[in-house]
Amino acid sequence: MKLSAFKFELPQDRIAKYPKENRDESRLMVLHRETGEIEHKEFKDIVDYFDEGDVMVSNDTKVFPARLYGQKEKTGAQIEVFLLRELNKEMKLWDVLVDPARKIRVGNKLYFGDGELVAEVIDNTTSRGRTIRFLFDGNDEEFTKTVDALGETPLPRVIDRPTEPEDRERFQTIFAKNVGAVAAPVAGLHFTPHLLKRLEIKGVDVTPVTLHIGLGTFRPVDVEDLTKHKMDSEHYNIGPETEALVNRALDAKKRVVSIGTTSMRALESSVNAHDRLKANEAWTDKFIFPPYDFKITNALVTNFHLPESTLLMHAAAFAGYKTLMNAYQVAIKEKYRFFSYGDALLII
Repeated sequence: MKLSAFKFELPQDRIAKYPKENRDESRLMVLHRETGEIEHKEFKDIVDYFDEGDVMVSNDTKVFPARLYGQKEKTGAQIEVFLLRELNKEMKLWDVLVDPARKIRVGNKLYFGDGELVAEVIDNTTSRGRTIRFLFDGNDEEFTKTVDALGETPLPRVIDRPTEPEDRERFQTIFAKNVGAVAAPVAGLHFTPHLLKRLEIKGVDVTPVTLHIGLGTFRPVDVEDLTKHKMDSEHYNIGPETEALVNRALDAKKRVVSIGTTSMRALESSVNAHDRLKANEAWTDKFIFPPYDFKITNALVTNFHLPESTLLMHAAAFAGYKTLMNAYQVAIKEKYRFFSYGDALLII
């Protein structure tokens, strides 16, 4: 498929700047992919669509405060450093993005806070990318606490407002456990402990995978031919308990529900020769777009995504291109809220 097929007009005011006060009171569009039928619900109604033996797979990655503001040595120029991934824990080497990039050169020292944290630029990676080494004498726990204190919740820029203290808790799912993401797996933002209890009472299992979301998920596609787009690799981990629950559900012809495209990418990246899930820890650069033959997941909870985004393409591969794009036009007309803090879509 072509990039231009995923272009549509999205009014700016449809992008949610704030989440709903109560997580499970977001709106929920239910899209039946076989018929194209659309229902309009509240997220808490999702319980009605699942039964005993069905399995929901969440992403338990935890967002860390990846955006740091500091000063360049000597000039005092203000700089932003966005932490992407830790390359070497012992040496405290990180892949980062810097802004303004033209001012940050190899050998520069960068200061954060009142000098509690100092970093040295040791390599260029891309136009805005750098490798930096933090010069920090404390242990790993002290380093993490310092970054946590100085860092800012990495809200996507398209939300177009300053980050607020409340975002630290709200831009985190209730599943969050394993630190490593620079963005939340947003479909999980709608779940509450009460909702999970209702699912448990119905006999629906909820089981985790971990996929640490990097900025590659949101990187613009800049080629018209989608087969030429390369996704950045992201680390994932699927445990034996999740393998067993998912495969038992598949064998019993029950629903396997991915809570978000990131959970789905992990599942579809680890399929055995018999089209069943295998426990695994690895990196994936899988790019899912139409047409795609899904092996594991047969239902998807997701948000409403931006035009020409890889997330939109992923959802279209699952729902069917025409079915999904029609649903998006309905969502715009019905004033659904888009993007990370927006409303939800259940595709069954």
